[in-house]
Amino acid sequence: MLIFRGIVLGIVFALAAKAQAVPYTPADDSEVIERLPFRAGDSDARDLSDLRAAAASAPSDQAASVKLAQKYFDLAMARGDPRYIGYADANVNQFSTPLSAQLLLVRGTLRQYRHDFAAALEDYAAALKLDSDLAGAHAWRGAIYLVQADYVNAGKECEALHGLQRPVLSGGCAGLSLAYTGHLDKAYKTLYQALSASRDDGNRLWLHTRLGEVAAWQGQFARAERHYREALAIGRDDGYLLAAWSDFLLDRGRAAEVVNLLATWVSSDGLLLRLTEAETLLKLPGAAAHRQALDDRYAAARLRGDTTHRAEEARFHLRLKGDAKLSVALASENYRVQKEPRDARILLEAAVAAQDPGAARAALDWLQTSGFEDSRLRLLGKQLTQAALADPDQKRAQ
Repeated sequence: MLIFRGIVLGIVFALAAKAQAVPYTPADDSEVIERLPFRAGDSDARDLSDLRAAAASAPSDQAASVKLAQKYFDLAMARGDPRYIGYADANVNQFSTPLSAQLLLVRGTLRQYRHDFAAALEDYAAALKLDSDLAGAHAWRGAIYLVQADYVNAGKECEALHGLQRPVLSGGCAGLSLAYTGHLDKAYKTLYQALSASRDDGNRLWLHTRLGEVAAWQGQFARAERHYREALAIGRDDGYLLAAWSDFLLDRGRAAEVVNLLATWVSSDGLLLRLTEAETLLKLPGAAAHRQALDDRYAAARLRGDTTHRAEEARFHLRLKGDAKLSVALASENYRVQKEPRDARILLEAAVAAQDPGAARAALDWLQTSGFEDSRLRLLGKQLTQAALADPDQKRAQ
């Protein structure tokens, strides 16, 4: 289920770097610039050391490199640190063709992380030509199609997973498809059935998280909280879970809990954003420094040409800087690439604040055609539609 957690792709965490920082090039390749943090007794550190050693001892072994690259990707998703993605890229890109199905699969995973969905889909198609039963390729294709709001093709991938007798993967895929297309009750039941079939902690964490989201969209807030707490109780680092739970708490007016939850996660841009929102709401002294840190990080990302974080940058400018015009521009750019509910929400919110219903036309169309049921998004859509009808110029723009 890391497949569907990692896609959202709706949350990508950018490297914490100052815009004005001067690049440093070591004089020798053996020089250690920085060691990424691990807690004492962390099994990930041991696993990573073993996988590095295995890959180094067999540099032509694609299977060893696949395992190492996958571990790097898992760590990036768990801890919100994209440096691991760079390490995985270097590990995968050392090989020339022909590439194994598994290597194509992991390369596609890294490409989708950067929102290069077209290239990722090419890798998954190539992998399936080599191994038509490769469930991971079907699952990742389904996840990308869901992000793109291509529910017909997503459904085909869900069916392929069902045909491969992968009930947890197919249930997760089908559950999200149902959730995004106006069938929240069926979505909840489908995801819950997948949860009942799963014994893997990682899968159960992901399913509890998505069940929490669906329950919140249904207005079942106590149920949603139970699912989030079940996911947290598994005890694994997971950036998507922490972001989703924080958003739930912020929506429920529980900013102090977000501050306690995220105090040690400032290296992750996505989680720092939520921490700063909470601090700002509570008028805490650390909020100003964190707002500046986010401003610097987004500026650095622009210098790198990194556009994977536009939805969260739009949220930053709307909620923390009060710049609705810039926010709606960023949210519009983001929505051209990814169209999950969270992407629609920031576009709708920014358009309401900017008094620009026309900017949210794509999200309004999605609300209409998908039948998505969340009351918050429906209210935003209603506000924009009424504003457009009341303004002749906006009405003509529609």
